[in-house]
Amino acid sequence: MSLTLQQMRQNCEDARKLMARSRKDKFAVGAFNLDNQETLIAVSRAAKAKNSPVLVEVSKGEVTAMGLDNVRDMVDNYKEQYGIEMYVNLDHSPTVEDAIAGIEVGFEFIHIDISQANHDADDGEIITKTKQVVEAAKLTGALVESEPHYFGGSSNLHKEVIDYDEIKSTFSTPEGAAGFVRATGIDTFAAAIGNLHGKYPVPKKLDLDLLKEIRKALDCNISLHGGSGTPAHYFEDAAKIGVSKININSDMRFAYRETLEKVLEENKSEYAVVKLMGEVIKAVQKVVEKKIDAFGSAGKARVKP
Repeated sequence: MSLTLQQMRQNCEDARKLMARSRKDKFAVGAFNLDNQETLIAVSRAAKAKNSPVLVEVSKGEVTAMGLDNVRDMVDNYKEQYGIEMYVNLDHSPTVEDAIAGIEVGFEFIHIDISQANHDADDGEIITKTKQVVEAAKLTGALVESEPHYFGGSSNLHKEVIDYDEIKSTFSTPEGAAGFVRATGIDTFAAAIGNLHGKYPVPKKLDLDLLKEIRKALDCNISLHGGSGTPAHYFEDAAKIGVSKININSDMRFAYRETLEKVLEENKSEYAVVKLMGEVIKAVQKVVEKKIDAFGSAGKARVKP
């Protein structure tokens, strides 16, 4: 069932209040990627068990597979069923048109990532198109997130080691971040401080001193992409510094696939796969709960009666 414009605006206002609470109370909200209904159930159960606010997110691939309206409806259904505080983020939206579609269906968080579609997009193009999304988001009050350059990696299991000398060239700077926020009017800046999309053979290392400088330079929210494969202590410190949103995808996908392969191997005569998904959901839920603990968001949910 489609939301009314009034309902969308109220949801977006609640989302803005959540981000303000996260800044004030020094916790971060997990943005957990949805591949399908099972991962949505896992996130919902984790949010309920931990009494934590959560974001669930889909990017272009999941949108193509499931549909924006279907994602919106499923999230609202489970939000009501479990009585949890949950919002939807459109992650790495590659075009202005895609971002506006997310706004119009009532997603509370919109990440516009022009460099996703064009790694060579120049500053002028990125700023101009980001500003268009910021303007369009005034319809509902959705929070707009962006960054001035392409993030490396991919939401998958990588075998190569991390070349920190290479990715340091893409790190955010306090001056660059402040200038980009001023130029675009975004609500959330996606910082690059060593975070990298995907799961790698070695743990990621975040430059928390740089994060502190970026936090001082900005008045808006800060997000961290590429949270998978990162030691928990970085998240704990990042939340205290003032990060409000942390994206998790690959750790969930790894748990999902590893567990699914195990239960399929152990139940070769069972063709009603839905009967085997309970263990898969539990495995993904466990990942989400651990992230919630690291982010400091447990017990922070505010659910309307």
